Order: sequence, then structure tokens, then C-alpha cells
Amino acid sequence: MKRRKTMEQYTVLVVDDDKEIVRSLGKLLELEGYKVLKAFNGMEALDMLVTDKVHLIILDVMMPELNGLSALMKIREKNNIPVIMLSAKTEESDKVIGLSMGADDYVTKPYNTAELMARVKSQLRRYFALGAAAWADSNAVLRTGGLVLDKNTKQVTVDGEPAQLTATEYKILELLMEHPGYVFPAEQIYSRVWQEDVYAGEKTVMVHIRRIREKIEITPKNPKYLKVVWGIGYKIEKYD
Repeated sequence: MKRRKTMEQYTVLVVDDDKEIVRSLGKLLELEGYKVLKAFNGMEALDMLVTDKVHLIILDVMMPELNGLSALMKIREKNNIPVIMLSAKTEESDKVIGLSMGADDYVTKPYNTAELMARVKSQLRRYFALGAAAWADSNAVLRTGGLVLDKNTKQVTVDGEPAQLTATEYKILELLMEHPGYVFPAEQIYSRVWQEDVYAGEKTVMVHIRRIREKIEITPKNPKYLKVVWGIGYKIEKYD
């Protein structure tokens, strides 16, 4: 069976402690043309949302470490992407709790795969038709202190003055500013920006970081924004 093509390949995060469900759902979604990310508990899901762009989450309720409802509460603190709850519980009260906490839909196990795929498509269509534009606009300008990155115009300014970054430098800075305070290892930066396997990635990233600092920092050797966490990676400092 050939994989269906979509205008844009949306990413769906499947979260369930049952590895067989994650595997089968992942395969089904891939056949529908979606990119699939997999997590087996709520904590893994939250970590992926920090580093990966996700368009929809299928989230199981009963999981170890951090259950689906607790994970949903944390997701809703920063993100409004569609969440479909998945649970063996059939009581109406459970559905009401899930929906009241911010879930967009609720599917009980065992589920009909065709119905679940239809719900995925419906939630993505509604999100991008009604809600995503406003959310994208509100998140198009990234700020920390006097450092501003505008995703729409692809411009970077420092205290109102433009910083002339190359396309690669811009991508690195955008990645870091999207997750202020989060430390990215050099290998992860290389993989996400260059989108290829790491080969001498650490040195390449280090050179680009130095060039970015020269363009956005008043004192590059004592940077205010772009910090190194020795032995781990790089981060953008968060300021009000």
C-alpha cells in the first residue's frame, strides 16, 4: 500500500504505555501521510514538545510516571494544538473531565481505526482553519530582553538595531529562541538545522555560534543572550 501524500506533512505525537498500540497507530498514521513521533509516558511527551514541532497529539489517559490528564494540563499551559484523549474508560464522567481539562476529543478503546483517522483529520482541519492562524501570529515574534526575532519578516534586531544573520545563523537562533532556557547539545542543533546526520557537527555549530554572538552581543566574549553550558550545549537566556 502506497503512502498517501498531503499538501503538508503534519506531525502526530502518539503517547501510550502500550508499545503495541503505539506501533500499530504509528504505522496507520504513516500510511495516511503523517509524520509520527512516539512516546510511552507523559514525561516523554512533554520533552518531545520542547524540541519537536507537533501538530496533533493522541494521548492515552492511564500511563506510568505522568498520566495523560496531568500531561494534558501541562501541555495546555503553553500549547493549544489538538489533543485526542485515548482511554479504556467508558464512563461519561471520565470524558467530561478530559474535555473540561482541554482535550479536543475523546476516543475509547477498543476504537475503530477508520473513525479515529477521521477524527484526526477533522481536528487538524479545524485547528488550521480556525485557530492556528491566531496562534501563529501571537508566536511570530520571539523576544528576550532587547533581542527580537520576527518569523514573518525573518529579521533579527538587538535593542532596535538590525543584526545581519545568514540563513543558517538565523535558523540556529530561531531554534534556540523558540525554547528559551533549554540547553541544546551541538549534535541536536546540527541535526535540526542542517537536517542530516552529524558529521563533525560540534565544530561546525561552534563556529556558527561564535558568528551569531559577534552579531547580537555587545561583548561576544561575555554574552548576555547566547550562553554556553559547558559540556552540554547552548541556550538562549530568558529575559522579560
